[in-house]
Amino acid sequence: MNTHENIYDLITEYFAIGDNGINIIEKQINSDTQLEYFEFSRLHQEICNQDEVFSYKDEIFEDNISVDRQKKILVQLASINNVEAYRTIEKYLLNPQSDLYEWAYLALQESRLLLESKFLEENKILISTGLGGKGSKLRYFIVFFTINGSPITKVQKKIIENEVTYGLRKKCGEMENIVFDSNFACLLAVVPMQVTIQKLFNKILSECNQFGNFLFDDYIITNMKILSPEEINELLEHNNII
Repeated sequence: MNTHENIYDLITEYFAIGDNGINIIEKQINSDTQLEYFEFSRLHQEICNQDEVFSYKDEIFEDNISVDRQKKILVQLASINNVEAYRTIEKYLLNPQSDLYEWAYLALQESRLLLESKFLEENKILISTGLGGKGSKLRYFIVFFTINGSPITKVQKKIIENEVTYGLRKKCGEMENIVFDSNFACLLAVVPMQVTIQKLFNKILSECNQFGNFLFDDYIITNMKILSPEEINELLEHNNII
């Protein structure tokens, strides 16, 4: 995606869907779990039969059932366009096996999307990222860092916080959190899908640099995970930035 495109336009054009056709998974779900879920789903949903799945659906509530068996039943239930299947997954989520919560949550979202597509008679797609979203907004983790690794001063911290808050608000975004390390600032923000994310943060960074040109032109942005300070420093060192 180049800086003149946004995710919303690309998706709506490619899938030919309307404004209400996009659903965002709001929770932060481990990316490895997501990849495993959708691959597992692809393998097991194509061969399931509704009557057959309903005949053993209550096995997921049994104590002695294996994890793999639970996973299989959940993805199969998620593929059935039936309210009973949705309610079964919903009931399971009230008291899930601890390491299957994210799996069951993904199944519930898939099941809900299928039912909405049926009832509303329109195409819908589900967007899932590691950091999730909020309503129609996607969540991003952004890192600005100083030129030459200089310590961030109190004044510079205030400049970054003010410019990020103002820039996001202009685009109907929201800063959820900001944390400063010695030479970088970590931001967690939600941004509407219609906004071209690179252009937005290029502008914010440029506005910060009007007050002394203290931030490096490049920055880190991801919607997959929150990076630790160690991971950030490793990326900077790998790219010979510090």
